[in-house]
Amino acid sequence: MTLITRRNLIVIGAGGLVAGCDTLSRSPSAQSVLGSAEPVHRVLQRTLGGRDALAREFRPDQMSPFFRTNGSRNPGTPEYGALLAGNFADWRLTVGGLVARPLSLSLPQLRAMPQRAQITRHDCVEGWSAIGKWQGPQLSRLLDLAGLRDAARYIVFHCADRMGNGSFYYESIDLVDALHPQTILAWAMNGKPLTVGHGAPVRLRVERQLGYKHAKYVSRIEAVASLSGIGGGKGGYWEDVNGYEWYAGI
Repeated sequence: MTLITRRNLIVIGAGGLVAGCDTLSRSPSAQSVLGSAEPVHRVLQRTLGGRDALAREFRPDQMSPFFRTNGSRNPGTPEYGALLAGNFADWRLTVGGLVARPLSLSLPQLRAMPQRAQITRHDCVEGWSAIGKWQGPQLSRLLDLAGLRDAARYIVFHCADRMGNGSFYYESIDLVDALHPQTILAWAMNGKPLTVGHGAPVRLRVERQLGYKHAKYVSRIEAVASLSGIGGGKGGYWEDVNGYEWYAGI
């Protein structure tokens, strides 16, 4: 089986075409094909590109004049509204699960950590792209502070936005992407604090994957040995609901 990927397009075999859209992803047969292709996609990309390969970074003059929002535009819950009204003074990011030293960090504490700034392209599964500048601490630094236990295999991001089925949005990545130097917890976009539409106060940036993996409104990070007990067991909200690939590498 051959597999070629480009942004949200997946070509399987000789002429089989599957796009990242809801109509096909709801089909049981399409979900079966996507599920069987995903591990091959992951292995091929990491073998050919390298586990530590960097996503392309751009110059300031290449930044997009307009950057659309993706996914939720406002969690709209009373809890989030109260945090927003207080300028996130009471917001805390917790890091737990399979760690030796659970963390509870305020927004000023995250901003005081060593920062990484990167200008990258966001590729949305809906078919649009935009280039923006993101800033925040590397996820690997937080995981080092927390002390991952040997059994940890995946990092799960629990978010403040409640979805149509009543569940809260969540996403996950494995340790290869979690420890990648371009994987950051961004609190700033284009030199300013994140807006609500772009995920304030903190969102994940995992630059080698499609936009739905870049969880917004992150409130809790959990290290786990398996994804089977989280949500629907497929590693993310859209993976559970619409059969999206768990590994959305580009």
